[in-house]
Amino acid sequence: MAILEAKNVSVSFGDKSILKDLSLSITQGQIVSILGPNGSGKSTFLKALSRNIKLKSGSIALDGRDIQSFGTKEMACHLATLHQASRAPGDLTVQDLVEYGRFPYQQWWKGNEKEDRLVVEWAIEQTRLVDLAGRRVNTLSGGEQQRAWIAMALAQKPRILLLDEPTTYLDLCHQLEIMELITQLNKEQSISIVMVLHDMNHAARYSDMVAVFCQGSLYASGTPVDTITPTMLREVFGVEADIWLDNQGRPVCLAQSLTAPMNVCSQ
Repeated sequence: MAILEAKNVSVSFGDKSILKDLSLSITQGQIVSILGPNGSGKSTFLKALSRNIKLKSGSIALDGRDIQSFGTKEMACHLATLHQASRAPGDLTVQDLVEYGRFPYQQWWKGNEKEDRLVVEWAIEQTRLVDLAGRRVNTLSGGEQQRAWIAMALAQKPRILLLDEPTTYLDLCHQLEIMELITQLNKEQSISIVMVLHDMNHAARYSDMVAVFCQGSLYASGTPVDTITPTMLREVFGVEADIWLDNQGRPVCLAQSLTAPMNVCSQ
């Protein structure tokens, strides 16, 4: 069953078309990675899913209901988004940041402080930040900061988590730490994940479905084996690559050279 479905979505900025008649269906409980060259519309698509930009045409539905019909707080109870390079005010602690995630559930005339506190504690535990809860966010390492932002999103108790390049600027160890955390949240909390990635091998290893964008359109979607192919890498990224399957049957990609002429997504 589709939890989130985009149908014939188009987005333009002025005269420039960014997304063109793009359709994609996200199944409940899936980890979906979006791949594509710079400028192919990946981040714009995430913003469209989270209602941060206006559609030129098409529609996006959550559980079959148009997302435009949801109130802001109601939408935040279903879906949480983490954008690239999120930054917290200098004096904000991890605990403070995570508490912001409870905003959709709070109303000025009443509140459930006990429930909010328990959820915040749970989110901090899930992201292994208990010993850092009193630290200012801007004093943490890159990986710790990313976990703190994920904890804030978790405090919303969302069913869907949108992540825009969650491993950007992290070293290899912290990249794997974040990817393993995302997988854990998906499996243990049944949170559907939609994330933009640049690392082909991360997408191959951790995703149930991969969607490849090219010039604002959907080039291909399917399992990692079906989508991460030498032909796709040649046509979309302009790269010749060797691909083999690891011991879990997932593709591993090693780029070898640039192709000529220029790939179709850069023309």
